Amino acid sequence: MKAGIHPAYKVATVTCSCGNTFETGSVKEDIRVEVCAECHPFYTGRQKFAAADGRVDRFNKKYGLKEEGRQEEGQE
Repeated sequence: MKAGIHPAYKVATVTCSCGNTFETGSVKEDIRVEVCAECHPFYTGRQKFAAADGRVDRFNKKYGLKEEGRQEEGQE
């Protein structure tokens, strides 16, 4: 490998949104993640629901479209 063209590899601190921190190697010094092994449902056995609606649900909520109204129109 050529000398001087690769970024410096250093110890990085990884911070999770749950507050857990650990160190690993990276070219960045600080890495932020949303999920780690301490809070991921696969490792903890607990289900964690995100407070995010789907895009279609947000559209329907924003513009006031209702499922009932659509069904009534189809029956006429």
